[in-house]
Amino acid sequence: MTVPAAGADALLRAIASPAPDDGGAPGLTVIDLRSPSEFAEDHVPGAVNVPLFDDAERAVIGTLYKRESPEAAFAEGRRATLEHAAELVGGIAAAAGWTAPHADLRAGIERMTGGGIAKLEAELCAVPTELDADAVVLHCWRGGLRSRSVIAFVRELGLERAVGLAGGYKAWRAGVRASLERWDAPPAFVLRGFTGVGKTLVLRELERIRPGWTLDLEELAGHRSSILGMVGLEPCSQKAFETRLAVRIERGFPSNVVVFEGESRKVGDAIQPPRVWDALGGGVNLKLTAPVETRVAVLVADYLERDANRAELRAQLPFIEQRLGPRKYDGALVALLDAGRDEELAALLLELYYDPLYAHSEKGRAYDAEFDTTDPASCAAEIAAWIEARTHGRES
Repeated sequence: MTVPAAGADALLRAIASPAPDDGGAPGLTVIDLRSPSEFAEDHVPGAVNVPLFDDAERAVIGTLYKRESPEAAFAEGRRATLEHAAELVGGIAAAAGWTAPHADLRAGIERMTGGGIAKLEAELCAVPTELDADAVVLHCWRGGLRSRSVIAFVRELGLERAVGLAGGYKAWRAGVRASLERWDAPPAFVLRGFTGVGKTLVLRELERIRPGWTLDLEELAGHRSSILGMVGLEPCSQKAFETRLAVRIERGFPSNVVVFEGESRKVGDAIQPPRVWDALGGGVNLKLTAPVETRVAVLVADYLERDANRAELRAQLPFIEQRLGPRKYDGALVALLDAGRDEELAALLLELYYDPLYAHSEKGRAYDAEFDTTDPASCAAEIAAWIEARTHGRES
């Protein structure tokens, strides 16, 4: 039996392309058959995790493969699949919007796998196929027997849209890295300014009024790129950061400009790939400014918009107190937070920690223009007009 398999590059292009408005026809679905921990580290954006094996089962099967034989690992995998057959098919059906037929799933799996690993490997051959807009792409780590057998099984059950991913997640990962390595960035503009001036607010307003202009590294990393930058957010792994970057880059920059927020090489724990870092570092620098009271309000909104963030912020403040001098500030910042003196805390963080740090990092930097961010919407409109005038002048 042949199993159709689409290429990772085609999948990356499809994920990066906006879904067509086709009146409710089923769209592309990606189902990741890897274990939950593999999926959590990184996955195709929008993919649904329907694990063939859980983390414990995967560990046992991997140990058997290494220490005993592929046949022993296959036998354990077969046992686990039979045990979870209904859950597996039900998860695939739910993700794909497909109604699975009533069938004896255990009997079907036993029939397919009864000849052993060698027979199944010989029977299930992957063949290249085009990626249809309504395909259901199922994949494992390498696009091997794990995913091919599941695809063959659900196709027999009637899910004819099911295809594999040639090379599995490993090929997807290679495609992501290749996309980042070949990116030729358009002319770049970088929003810089002291902490709290509202660079992120302006960047996102700019994206609203000029769709496709920005590359929001903090949004992609789930981190504000500071010692407190994870508060209230969900930082991602390096691999997930690169996946999100690649998808955004593949979408393109239709106006042939890219606008960044000024960042260090690391956005939280995520490191910018060389091409992205070079584009940001070589961009035209725009200085954003705001009164202290505006900056304080921005910090309070960033870190304390939700009460749930308070405990997370409280756990991080001692690191800053240590840097400021434990004898003088030991517990002082935490005390302000506990007392609900949020504006005082934000003002102190700016004065004692963020401003000196930023002034040092920006020493000697030249700026091509300066904008006030008191009204982020007006600021974004002014920046858009400035960039358009500058780029139009280059073209003419």
